[in-house]
Amino acid sequence: MSIDGRRLGRRAQLTRRRLLDATAELLATTSILDLAVVDIARRVGSSPATFYQYFRDVEEAVLTLSEEVGDELHELAGLLESPWRGATGLEAARSLVDGFIDYWDRHRAVLRTRNLAAQEGDRRFRLVRNRALGVITNRLSDKIAEAKAAGRVSDGITPYAAAGALVAMMERMAAYHFEFEGRGVSRDAMVETMAHIVHQTVTGRRA
Repeated sequence: MSIDGRRLGRRAQLTRRRLLDATAELLATTSILDLAVVDIARRVGSSPATFYQYFRDVEEAVLTLSEEVGDELHELAGLLESPWRGATGLEAARSLVDGFIDYWDRHRAVLRTRNLAAQEGDRRFRLVRNRALGVITNRLSDKIAEAKAAGRVSDGITPYAAAGALVAMMERMAAYHFEFEGRGVSRDAMVETMAHIVHQTVTGRRA
């Protein structure tokens, strides 16, 4: 849709896409506070007037990007659909953690900007972040609740709180894994450690 609600034709959709991609690229080196519409337009060889046909301001373009990348977590959430039993359960946890780090590496600039805006109190970005991570959090919570009902998880664990803690851990480690690697912790070791933590918390069992 254009800013006035009109359906976009193919050419307009491509222009909008180029503007979004340019915004994402520029966020890798420029904060959202310093990023100007003219910078984005110049990146694609267009004009600020063209940008304003699709977005009210830079924040709206970044918010759109945040919503788009958030939707990608639905695919990862599919790893939580099947029962986590035995070696297949640990492998699913490993794929979840590894996929989450890959996800962050692909969209680091957008996710970092989204999280910073959310932490600084922008309700729009907070809602987008919560909605995206909620896809993983809710399904982890359901799995932990099932294991708790079966007596495999401690009564002292609240499923949703535990799920939130796991997602926070994955997001934090994904955001800063290069720093850990710089201290001698390999990516493989990081994935394996987090996979075991996630698996044991979710199932109440050691792999």
